[in-house]
Parts: sequence; structure tokens; C-alpha cells
Amino acid sequence: MEIIALKAEPKAKSGKQAAKKVRHAGMTPAIMYKSGGGEPVQFSVNPAEFRHLVYTPEFKLAEIELNGVKHKCILKDIQFHPVTEKVLHLDFLELADGVKFKASVPLRFKGAAPGVKAGGKFLTTLRKINILTTPDKVVDKVVADISGMGLGDVIRVRDIDVQEGVEITNNGAVPVASIEIPRALKTA
Repeated sequence: MEIIALKAEPKAKSGKQAAKKVRHAGMTPAIMYKSGGGEPVQFSVNPAEFRHLVYTPEFKLAEIELNGVKHKCILKDIQFHPVTEKVLHLDFLELADGVKFKASVPLRFKGAAPGVKAGGKFLTTLRKINILTTPDKVVDKVVADISGMGLGDVIRVRDIDVQEGVEITNNGAVPVASIEIPRALKTA
């Protein structure tokens, strides 16, 4: 799993005016919540440093260096400007050993479906899967095997196998992918 290193500067004041001053200085305000509870920490980050963390479909961890101490975090929320789409604020969750946290990771497919080879169309309905895990068992993606899918078959969330220590929190009945039978094959 890729870890993005960020250097943060502590923010003394909170509120709208303090955030405006931080943005005017070319930085982005952020906050880090503790997974075991505790007081959140406010800081600011250089936008060039978090670009690879925000503008990607992949799930990555962040290592935030604040006052000489490194914190292992995940990105929980991003606030964008409604017109310019510039990042206005970032919310991080600090990971504590042994404490479970929720995350949304990308869903990937492996294998070649016989239904597609027979002329079917492969359709996906989910791009991300919600998981519950601990920091030592975290995964950067969930992989679903489609090598056994024929025409008209459907894979649901409950059919996806994940490693030990990772629990999928999506509804098990939700379809993830299907192979649609083309109209030409339906009438034949």
C-alpha cells in the first residue's frame, strides 16, 4: 500500500477568519481526528503535497508530520469550492493500533468471464466497497473474481471474498457486476 508523506504546520486559531488567512497564504486548512477519541488537531498543508492523495481513484494512507511527530492517517473527507473546485478543507482520521475504522476502497475485477467471450456485456454497478478493518490489516483494494461468470450471471457483495481481518459493510444483496445477454442472443 502506498503511503503519501505530508508535512503539516500547526494552526493556532480555528474558525472562518483563520481558515481564510491560511488559504490566502497558499496553504489548505485541515483537521485530524483521533480514532480512539480525544481532541482533534488543526493544521495546514501545502496543496502540492496532497495532490496524489486527493486526485486519485486509489486508496492511500497519509503520513502526516506535525511538530516532528508522524501520524498514520486516512483521508476521510474533502471539501471543494463549488465553482473553482479548489480544495478548501481536508479531514483526516488518525489510525490507532488495534482500533477498527471504516474506509471506502476501490473494487477491482480479475479473470476473464466466459459470458463475455460468448457475446455478453460486462456491467458494473459498484466502483467502491466500504470495509471495516484495523490499521495492520488494511487493504488498498478489494478484488472480485469474474472468471466463473456466464451469460446472465450476477456477482453480489456477499460473493466477494476478502482477507481475514477485513469485513465488508455494504449490503450483501447489492449486485456488484453482471453479464448482460445481448438482444441478438435473447431472440436466437
